[in-house]
Parts: sequence; structure tokens; C-alpha cells
Amino acid sequence: PSREVFSFFHSLRVRWAEVDPQSIVFNGHYLTYADVAITEYFRALGIRYPADLSRDGGDFFAIKTLLEYLAPARFDDELQIGIRVARLGRSSLTFALGIWRGEQALTSGEVVYVHADSDSRTSSPLPEWLRQKILSYERSAPQQ
Repeated sequence: PSREVFSFFHSLRVRWAEVDPQSIVFNGHYLTYADVAITEYFRALGIRYPADLSRDGGDFFAIKTLLEYLAPARFDDELQIGIRVARLGRSSLTFALGIWRGEQALTSGEVVYVHADSDSRTSSPLPEWLRQKILSYERSAPQQ
């Protein structure tokens, strides 16, 4: 994805423990990077996760992840992780993800979460206050 569509970036430096015997970041760590950046995205919106969502009796559950590896990251690289809400469904959020080292794109992908009732774990509509925060934050409007 193009960097210009992202309103939010989180910087992260690759740690030694994340590098595999091939001297590149082990593929599973990219999902951790996405998770950290999504948490920071919520923080940038003024949302305390999970406390603010639990007040409505809901929570988010990951249902799909997709990553495309374009080039490897290595120990001590400083990464910029772009996160944006690309789609707002009735009960789901689709986050688009891009990871760069400088100007070089390393990874692209998406993470889909479903908003659900915390007790029954059945899907429930996204809270309206959350929709409004996302729509007012994103420079490229999410699909709805």
C-alpha cells in the first residue's frame, strides 16, 4: 500500500530475539508488530483498549490475518508500521497494514477483527462512538 493513505505510523526497532538463523526477522513476529501498532492506533484515537470497549460489554476478536512479505527486516532496523481502518463493517474492523524501513516497503497485509459480546462471544454491532472516532481520524475514508 501507499504510505500516503495511512494517518497513523508507529516506529519499532527490531530486537535481536526477533531474528532467526537466516539473520532476518522471523515471519511470526510481523503479527506481533501489527498488534503493537493497532494498540498504539487505538491510543492515538484516545481509546483505552480494552477498558473503553468493555464498558459497552464488547471486545474484539481477530478472525483473519493476511501478510505479504516483500523484503526482509533485519536486526536493529527501525521500522515504520502504518495502520489504518480500511473497512468498517456492521460488526467488523479491517485494518490495513504496511511496514517500511525508510522508503522500502517490507510487508503489507490486513487484520480483521470482529466486535462481539464479551460473555456470549457472538458478534455485535460496532459502537457508534467508535465508528465516529475512526471516521474523524482517517484521512482516507474506510469502506462501509
